[in-house]
Amino acid sequence: MNQDNCPSGLDLTALNYLTYGLYVLTAREGERRNGCIINTAVQVALDPCTVTISLNKKNLTTEMIERSGRFAFQVLEKQTPLPFIGIFGFHTGKEFDKFSKVRFRDGANGCPVVLEHTLVSVEAEVKQSVDCGSHLLFVARVTASEVLQSGEPLTYAYYHEVKGGKTGRNAPTYGLGEKKKAEKEVPERKKTMKKYVCTVCGYVYDPEAGDPDNGVRPGTAFEDLPGDWVCPVCGAAKEEFEPQE
Repeated sequence: MNQDNCPSGLDLTALNYLTYGLYVLTAREGERRNGCIINTAVQVALDPCTVTISLNKKNLTTEMIERSGRFAFQVLEKQTPLPFIGIFGFHTGKEFDKFSKVRFRDGANGCPVVLEHTLVSVEAEVKQSVDCGSHLLFVARVTASEVLQSGEPLTYAYYHEVKGGKTGRNAPTYGLGEKKKAEKEVPERKKTMKKYVCTVCGYVYDPEAGDPDNGVRPGTAFEDLPGDWVCPVCGAAKEEFEPQE
């Protein structure tokens, strides 16, 4: 649902003020492993220790959990780089082996435990699923958990507002719109440099910020980027970008 076809009295942007974490959710079916990024892991009971997750029905991970009845998720650390999130958040496991790109080991229930940029891991066994329209809600009993390293968790708000991350199309929060921000004064010279949007994942290249992690200095216009520069989130080629309206 988007803002244009909401029932009267329902302002979806209000839901942006709900708080979330950011997690890598993993599943395994036979020798096949897959995972995706979610922001919907919640502990709902203590005895027995119970969690819920919500997943889009279109996701391969959803199908695997439905059939296997088990999953694991890892809490991401605050400084997790966008390219790492892009591996799990902006590629489909139907065409891309996500676990060929990261370090992991299999947990007690067989599901992968990602060892990079993660703080804790939780493994669970599904007890019930609830049809929520576009998404399935899985209610599951925690069977194992461990602290991988100490650190500060990455929140959904920090991911968006500080790191400039985008929401995947299959996320329950996709299409809610952004919180309105006060527009800062920008020198006229900088206003002439357009921002460009990745048509694959929604990452916005801002010339004022550049892409320091990949050697692009602040103040570099999109047109001046090297021809082999790629989206730092999903790896899309420069040709996949278009000017931001």
